[in-house]
Amino acid sequence: MRLRCAVLDDYQNVALAMADWSKISGEVEVKVFNTPLGDSDEVAQALSGFAIVCLMRERTPFPRALFEQLPDLKLVVTTGMRNAAIDVAAAKEHKVVVCGTESAGHPTAELAFGLIIDLARCISLENARMKAGEAWQATIGTDLFGKTIGIIGLGKLGSRVAKAAQAFGMKVVAWSQNLTPEKAREVGADYAAKEDLLRQSDFVTIHLQLSARTRGLVGAKEIGLMKPTAFLINTSRGPIVDETALVAALKESKIAGAGLDVYDVEPLPREHVLRKLPNVVLTPHLGYVTADNYRTFYGQTVEAIRAWLDGKPVRVIGG
Repeated sequence: MRLRCAVLDDYQNVALAMADWSKISGEVEVKVFNTPLGDSDEVAQALSGFAIVCLMRERTPFPRALFEQLPDLKLVVTTGMRNAAIDVAAAKEHKVVVCGTESAGHPTAELAFGLIIDLARCISLENARMKAGEAWQATIGTDLFGKTIGIIGLGKLGSRVAKAAQAFGMKVVAWSQNLTPEKAREVGADYAAKEDLLRQSDFVTIHLQLSARTRGLVGAKEIGLMKPTAFLINTSRGPIVDETALVAALKESKIAGAGLDVYDVEPLPREHVLRKLPNVVLTPHLGYVTADNYRTFYGQTVEAIRAWLDGKPVRVIGG
């Protein structure tokens, strides 16, 4: 009897086309789920009897309670080598192997800069107006050349954004808890204290991992330091920014606007206030969603299943 394998949250319905699943088809029966499954109990009910579950990073939470409800589960494969939505300790206690895949950083950096350009030049707004047949030219764009971009988190993704900003003739300043002036200079950025970065930047973009010390890092106080002409961009994780404080600032025009790819609750509820604000550009967590990245994700997912079946699991997370 073949093992049952669930592929979750394949919203674009491309998982089976992005990799050669025939490598495991003799031993594994694959079922793809294209929509969110619901709360933890609904997920447990849907996944009853599955030995293998393949996750798209941080779309479906896998807390301890879920592992307790899935006694047949033996292997979880997540895209990416980090997935804060998985209780890895609980997986280990329940003798479930957790494996990951590689993930490219450049797609998220590219999207971040896409949001910056969209906000600066009102591309989405003017596109909608053109298609609605409205009057010619309604907005005046903001130049990138000569403006200051503040990068919170100057790791691999933040460094890519810094280099792109330099190509546009922008001044780059950066801050994170562990960043030093010397490290900032290596990518052509100036180090600034967080408060100074917020005060002087025309664009503030966040490139940090979500953790206990970054949750709520940008709140009402921090947003209050920004210029009324400044824009906030978040392609990292929603809870790094206090969503209530951000919505209030946008409603009151305390900042010029925001470009958001991530949210406190995903998918973003249909009636969420962010969907109704005219000074926000929204994308549905597309940072890592590119064809090349998906080929890596799903190709290495199949590879991880094959290796586990052979008794030699690869890219094991959490030991």
